[in-house]
Amino acid sequence: MNHYKICAPLIAACFLAPLVAAPSVAAAQAAAAQVAAPQTAAAQAAAPQATSPLAPITHQTLWMMKRVGAPIVSPDGRWVVFSVLEPSYETDKAVSDLWLVSTDGLKAPRRITNTKAPEDDVAWSPDSTGIAFSTKREGDDVEQIYILDVAQGGEARRLTNLSTGAKNPKWRPDGKAILFESRVYPNALDDEANKKIAAEHKERKYNVRVYEHFPVRYWNQWLDERQPTVLVQLVDLGSVPKDILSASALAHAPGFSGAEVDNNVSLAPIWSPDGHEVVFTATTERWNAAFAQVGYHLYRVGAQGGTEPTIVSPAAGDYGEAKFSADGTALFFKYEPQDAEVYHLARLQKVAWPAGGEPTLVARDFDREIAHYALTPDSKFAYLLVPEAAKQNLYRVSTQGAKTVQDAKPALVVEPSTGGYTSLEIPQKAAAPVLIAGYGSSVSPAEIVRIDAVHRSHHYLTHVDTAAAAAIDWRPPQHFYFTSAKGRNIHNMIVLPPAFDPAKKYPLLVLIHGGAASNNPDQIGLRWNYHLLASPGYVILMTDYTGSTSFGEKFAQAIKLDPLKTPGDEIDQAVDEALKRYPFIDGSKMCAAGASYGGHLANWIEATTTRYKCIISHAGEVDLATQWGVSDSIYGRELTNGGPPWAGNPIWRDQSPLTYAANWKTPILLSIGERDFRVPIGNTLENWSALQRMHVPSRLLVWPDAWHWITKPEDSRHFYEEVQRWLAAYLKDAAPAAYLQDAAPAPAAVDFER
Repeated sequence: MNHYKICAPLIAACFLAPLVAAPSVAAAQAAAAQVAAPQTAAAQAAAPQATSPLAPITHQTLWMMKRVGAPIVSPDGRWVVFSVLEPSYETDKAVSDLWLVSTDGLKAPRRITNTKAPEDDVAWSPDSTGIAFSTKREGDDVEQIYILDVAQGGEARRLTNLSTGAKNPKWRPDGKAILFESRVYPNALDDEANKKIAAEHKERKYNVRVYEHFPVRYWNQWLDERQPTVLVQLVDLGSVPKDILSASALAHAPGFSGAEVDNNVSLAPIWSPDGHEVVFTATTERWNAAFAQVGYHLYRVGAQGGTEPTIVSPAAGDYGEAKFSADGTALFFKYEPQDAEVYHLARLQKVAWPAGGEPTLVARDFDREIAHYALTPDSKFAYLLVPEAAKQNLYRVSTQGAKTVQDAKPALVVEPSTGGYTSLEIPQKAAAPVLIAGYGSSVSPAEIVRIDAVHRSHHYLTHVDTAAAAAIDWRPPQHFYFTSAKGRNIHNMIVLPPAFDPAKKYPLLVLIHGGAASNNPDQIGLRWNYHLLASPGYVILMTDYTGSTSFGEKFAQAIKLDPLKTPGDEIDQAVDEALKRYPFIDGSKMCAAGASYGGHLANWIEATTTRYKCIISHAGEVDLATQWGVSDSIYGRELTNGGPPWAGNPIWRDQSPLTYAANWKTPILLSIGERDFRVPIGNTLENWSALQRMHVPSRLLVWPDAWHWITKPEDSRHFYEEVQRWLAAYLKDAAPAAYLQDAAPAPAAVDFER
């Protein structure tokens, strides 16, 4: 799996689909951004403010907004379960519970759980009367599966009691059993065997991790010998689970594992329509990760256990979102091939069930990624969520094949004016299609909505944080395109500060997205909140450089053999274009900032230009070879850079910022999570050493409890304080911070023309 793409799901997860605004608020904000005849780009951006008193966003306003999770719709289409996180700056005081709302919008949402621990992996029972979920409640050492009777109410009942924990429950179609996942020790076929091995490990007098194969780490955790498995348990009281996979030859195969999903490894199991089999995603190539792509397959296995899994999908690759049609005649899934390219679109396919055979492509000639999809109850159509530039739009395509090429191509159903749909569900037992989604934007915190495909609109089912959103002085981003020096059409967004006055001049902060297989979404985020960064009086510029997604497969692939130079050039070209279009930007006061791949590019900017007053780099690489050697994912870097570091491709040196350390002079703020194994701390320490060696004004922030993201509330608040203080010292003519007053002088100016 390529490292440029596997960051994308977690990057997306850091955007607060959570927060909620009423439709009237969103409409007012959109209208405020589009008034006044936009004869020029500057006129577009200079939309007047609303007359009501509004306040700039603060970290507390952002952090304390309630966060609404993705909707889970009952099979009969009548009810939606969703989570609401009520944050706190005291980590143990945050509360997350499940809520219930009717899909007709006639009944107000109501809380159905009230416990300290959050509930995850919610799944409705087939009869729409109850739900199952995973959680760690009082008395639980690890997460377990619980069942809640939604129709009758009352307390949830714990189903499982496994020492290895339980996640991801799925009801059998008859509602009498649940499958779920756990991580177990090899050759341990029941919980007693797992307990015995765990006890033996605990009794060791030494403490060491031992490995014979790559990988050894994943995101923020060291890997151990445990592996995923699937268990099935009746829902009756006193029932016990049965592991249906661990005894198989597949589970004993070297390199057996599940797919890497978010911050977890999962087999993503689902029931077959008749409940006699389980379909899951797995690989036997995990130990190949140091020198090859890790290929996955879809497998099927008898739900009673004792049989050997067989392959459903002959082609190795990445598989996701497997689901059956309501009539049980087809298995749908997203498939992404693996070859020498750094990126491929995940395309929707289907295979006949139970016969199997060669998969067929559902959406043809469609040069866009399918983020999520949902099938109609008659299985004749699939609705698709499709990222396009900063938006996420709704499309529809026939699943039955088409007589013409045009009929086989997905058709646009809804394109919101701002933001987009972040999740989508269609209940399979509803009399007619019911489309339930999450919707939000960078100024409209996410809501649960019901989509009206006929009228190409949606209406809101929740209003969780309307007042907080309505009181903020923020407006939707402005978009523009330009043609790069290489002839590519480059998308950009501009975010304006509060109390914006087009007659004034504003410093510019160039904000660089991570990925690189990602983009700048029009959504609320925590790591780099556009409006919070703009709040002191800055204009924010964001560019979807070469390698970004949502602009077609070739555009994302074009970063191969050119990981930093062309993206960096395009960011500089975007600044030039913005200065021409927007006269309120002060070109003499500009800084650049980025995290992850955006941090890589921030370091490249340090190495290749002196046009910025300052730079901020969080979790950024400074040397391509160092990152290859210490990251939890390495082979994709070889694909990007033309072979391993010792093979002689000049990219490893020519596009490493460290190569040009003699030229560094721009003041830079470095930030890194000590538990980050994707872009480990060695990169930042190497960067820091070079900066100090070259007497470049610099400051290093090491977050002991953070990983690739800074997730603790007070750490996040202080991160923004550090960022704003750094920016103010160079963009606002503020008094230099104490740590800059005694900084050694930078080296003499260097000619960067090469």
